[in-house]
Amino acid sequence: MKKLYCFDFDGTITYKDTMFMYLKFYNPSRFRMQFIKHIPLFILLKLKLAETEKVKKSFIGSILKGQLQTKIEEKSKKFFDEHYPNILRENALDFINNIDRENTASLIVTASLDIWAKPFAEKLQMNLVATKAEFKNGVFTGNFIGKNCNGKEKLERIKAEITDSKFDKIIAFGDTSGDKYMLKWANEGHYQFFH
Repeated sequence: MKKLYCFDFDGTITYKDTMFMYLKFYNPSRFRMQFIKHIPLFILLKLKLAETEKVKKSFIGSILKGQLQTKIEEKSKKFFDEHYPNILRENALDFINNIDRENTASLIVTASLDIWAKPFAEKLQMNLVATKAEFKNGVFTGNFIGKNCNGKEKLERIKAEITDSKFDKIIAFGDTSGDKYMLKWANEGHYQFFH
């Protein structure tokens, strides 16, 4: 029996949202300054008067745009080293470590950027389906390649990832409305399973 596991990352297998953590880790003083500047946008977002993708791009770009890919990757590695495994829910980690790898594929499906989610996916031996950071000539442009990987986009990206494979059972784990399409589509959708 061939299984596919799809795990949301932030809040599902981690205790916290990693975007703010990573950006603060990357440059604490710039993070504070830009966070204050972005408060009006965050409020509009809460009121559903702004687009998540635009606000996210603006905030991430305000801290990382123009940074060298090598520096970003180096910082991502350090971020991982500092927060693994403490940031992960113990029961989620146990579950993942006990997956029978024989006839199983596992994905981390996250709206977080690939740049800081990648070391976690590698450590957990999963393929990563994430929002993709755009680099030109080794420098972060502040843009994404394609859409923010959330909601319907999560499902589209999973389908694109597994086009050539057939699975007997698909099991998904999520913890917010951004995971609902993925959870509905799976044979087994688990909401806040590890909480």
